[in-house]
Amino acid sequence: MASHDQAQQQVQGLMQKIQENAPSAQQVMKMVAAITVGGALLLLAGITLTGTVVTLVVATPVLIFFSPVLVPVGTVLLVTTIGFLSAGGFGIAALSSLSWIVNYMRGKHPPGADKFDYARQRIASKAKDVKDRAGGYIQNKGDQATQGGSWPDHIS
Repeated sequence: MASHDQAQQQVQGLMQKIQENAPSAQQVMKMVAAITVGGALLLLAGITLTGTVVTLVVATPVLIFFSPVLVPVGTVLLVTTIGFLSAGGFGIAALSSLSWIVNYMRGKHPPGADKFDYARQRIASKAKDVKDRAGGYIQNKGDQATQGGSWPDHIS
């Protein structure tokens, strides 16, 4: 009888552990919804792949037959599309640049104006340094020329 009670206690302990670790109703519903949605999407992916393969099998002979016409037409359409998209992109870039310049000139401080001002100041500073150095170099060469030191004597 003691072994029967012991077995019953083990079964009760096991049942208690199962109940403690069992998922909640909310977790079960989430899992059911995920499996349903995932299965539906997997089914749609399979149908799409099947339709694509069937269409490719049916359309391949037609594409091969018309390829001498379709390849040049496709190339022209591709180049034309790229040209129009590039022109539109360059036009938008030009308009936004022009808008930025107008806002900068009006003093509205558009984004990046502080970096632009810093770069302009750095360039002006370097230009002044180069001008000062060049002026000193030219002045030094002029002084040497008036003193006759830089012109070789044997050339007259």
